[in-house]
Amino acid sequence: MPSSTRNDWATIKTLLPYLWAYKWRVCIALVCLVTAKMSLVAVPIVLKKLIDSLNPLTPGHATTTALALPLGILLAYGLLRLSTSLFTELREFVFARVTQRAVRTIALQVFRHLHGLSLRFHLNRQTGGMTRDIERGTRAVSSLVSFALFSIFPTLIEIGMVLGYLVLHYDIWISIITFCALILYITFTISVTEWRTHFRRTMNELDSKANTKAIDSIINYETVKYFGNEEMEAQRYDHGLQNYENAAVKSQTSLSLLNVGQSMIIALAVSLILWRATVGVIAGQMTLGDLVLVNSFMLQLYVPLNFLGVLYREIKQSLADMEKLFSLLDQHREIADADSATPLQVGNHAGPEIRFNQVDFSYESNRQILHQVSFVMPAGVTTAVVGASGSGKSTLARLLFRFYDIQHGSIRIAGQEIRDITQASLRASIGIVPQDTVLFNDTIEYNIAYGKPGASHAEIVAAAQAAYIHDFIQSLPDGYATMVGERGLKLSGGEKQRVAIARTVLKNPAILIFDEATSALDSKSEQAIQTQLKEIAKGRTSLVIAHRLSTIADAAQIIVMEHGRIVESGTHAELLEKDHVYAQMWARQQAHPELELWSESAETV
Repeated sequence: MPSSTRNDWATIKTLLPYLWAYKWRVCIALVCLVTAKMSLVAVPIVLKKLIDSLNPLTPGHATTTALALPLGILLAYGLLRLSTSLFTELREFVFARVTQRAVRTIALQVFRHLHGLSLRFHLNRQTGGMTRDIERGTRAVSSLVSFALFSIFPTLIEIGMVLGYLVLHYDIWISIITFCALILYITFTISVTEWRTHFRRTMNELDSKANTKAIDSIINYETVKYFGNEEMEAQRYDHGLQNYENAAVKSQTSLSLLNVGQSMIIALAVSLILWRATVGVIAGQMTLGDLVLVNSFMLQLYVPLNFLGVLYREIKQSLADMEKLFSLLDQHREIADADSATPLQVGNHAGPEIRFNQVDFSYESNRQILHQVSFVMPAGVTTAVVGASGSGKSTLARLLFRFYDIQHGSIRIAGQEIRDITQASLRASIGIVPQDTVLFNDTIEYNIAYGKPGASHAEIVAAAQAAYIHDFIQSLPDGYATMVGERGLKLSGGEKQRVAIARTVLKNPAILIFDEATSALDSKSEQAIQTQLKEIAKGRTSLVIAHRLSTIADAAQIIVMEHGRIVESGTHAELLEKDHVYAQMWARQQAHPELELWSESAETV
């Protein structure tokens, strides 16, 4: 994944529209926030008045009138304390929907965007690191809003109110000391935290790398066991954890430096302010209530400021996490619908004609896969493609699905250029049975129904029967509710392939692609499935990618490929008569029936 080039302001700018979608809630929450802070600042002022009102009272001189004022002030003090908590909680109540909806919207948008990215991106991705980035990024949205909007912003409002009151009512030196201390404190905190940020970024990167290695190892559990490399995998994972540990230690020790510096600044500032206030009381310029008020203001200010380093660090960390999340949204959608794209129009009962015209294609610029490939797949019949591994057969299927765009030439389906068709309608019209079937970690019924979401149980059973897997499913203790495990590993290769056939049957597409669809089946099952596949393919345009030539001998057209070029084409009989590449392959397989040239993915590397 490419490194992000975003800065903090760009990240915040990206986030704001998600929050502003609930503008009225945001405004109400801000009003509640300001009201809560006004109440909090008013508490020391009321406390000052209470102390000053009690000062002239002496035992024996208290009267009912004299006591009425302190009682009124006490009541106001209690109400202000209550309103502070009340408006703070009301702010949380109003804003909770905004934050959670923003998290939900962003996570869903990233998820959809990832599915919209090209196959090239997903072949290069590191799943463990990417999922950790998404997890941290969505969590960072809540953290950023909580720390920035509900901690830093209210503290700044309170600082403004306190400084304004001090300037208007007291010795200017108290305001100067307070202001200078705040500037020194904030500058020191931000400078040290900025210095510490690279430790946190390093921790994130090392954490993602360690997680990637762990998930990759667990996914390939069987391979690890085959080669007895459990200890090697543990050492690789521990190496990542060790690097993370070292970065974490540096981060923690630098935090201690930050905390000590903050404490020194706070202690010095509070001491100086109390000294000035004490001098004012002695000189008769300030009352005891004023002394208590100034001290209360300082405590109220420096308690949240004491966490400024933590808050700023968490905000920076949240921004760093969100950078990675939003960088996924910045990933270029290599394959996108044109503005003028229209749905693919195919007949209901017959597959469309498919035409490849002078197609050039390469996965990488320095390695071309297809060279001037031209052929026509007639509507409603089966076309087979044969050739050695790496000849470009499976690439044809990927191009039909438009997982990639070609560099030159055109592909037309029912006369429509494939780049002028919406991807959703294109893929809805094509069904595939791949050689390497990967299933979801869910039930057999869910995996079959994936071909047609919302299908009834009866439809699912009918598709399973067509794929000759119904009896096997019925023999399982949980039947169709049987869990298939991660990537379907609880099923054999043949069972997974029949599930793939069943869900394609259920999809009922106009175009069919069989990429070694029966390669994992035994001979008896293969013959039965081949007969059924031929029935399924009737009236549909079908592309069969095969190595075993006996499975495609009755295809309406057979195309032979070598090194990304078509070297010959025709029917089975015509190609045998030509006595060229196909005839040689046929003779070789007839002489050695046990020979099976398994399809490999070399052409996609």
